[in-house]
Amino acid sequence: MKFLTFIATLALIWLIGLFAFAERVRGYTPADEPARADAIVALTGPSAERVNAAIRLLEQDKGDRVLISGVNREVRRQELRALTPGSTKLFNCCVDLGFEAEDTIGNAQEIAAWAAAKNYDSLIVVTQDYHMPRALTEIRAAAPGVELTPYAVSTPSLDDSRWWRAAVTARRMTLEYMKYLAALGRAAFTRGSGDSAADAPPATTPEKKAA
Repeated sequence: MKFLTFIATLALIWLIGLFAFAERVRGYTPADEPARADAIVALTGPSAERVNAAIRLLEQDKGDRVLISGVNREVRRQELRALTPGSTKLFNCCVDLGFEAEDTIGNAQEIAAWAAAKNYDSLIVVTQDYHMPRALTEIRAAAPGVELTPYAVSTPSLDDSRWWRAAVTARRMTLEYMKYLAALGRAAFTRGSGDSAADAPPATTPEKKAA
């Protein structure tokens, strides 16, 4: 009986955590106007909107440079440029591409190496709203000394407060919540073991700084 009570308590805590996580996700959008940071990072996803949002922030002088992390190796710079709005000159001078990351952990390592190489202390992080909690957790673990400002891209299907009533949105939110819990566990282990991403190799294409 005590065991069943224990399991029920854990399940209740997990469920409360899921709904708290969902409210946090929904609270990221619409994104507030961010204060200026040293640079901007965009984690690639299923659409170009994350990259577009990062380029718009660059045009607004919210940072000196942009890193697009997790770019497909088969995508050429010109092809990516064609999908984004704004100035070609600005894209050519101030956008770096990272090709090494294959998941969020890889994104975090790529971002940490890039920020360390350029001596950046503050970053605006651009990714999807549901992905933001996990992305921030992984980046903070990889680059603990860097100040992070979230700038989330909205996922319209998750804006509904009754996301849990549709199988697609319930599945997405639950899966991301589980991944987020795993990220929290890794971050706690990293802090406890004293590991650091300081020795992570750079994983971005070199770019000349703007004149």
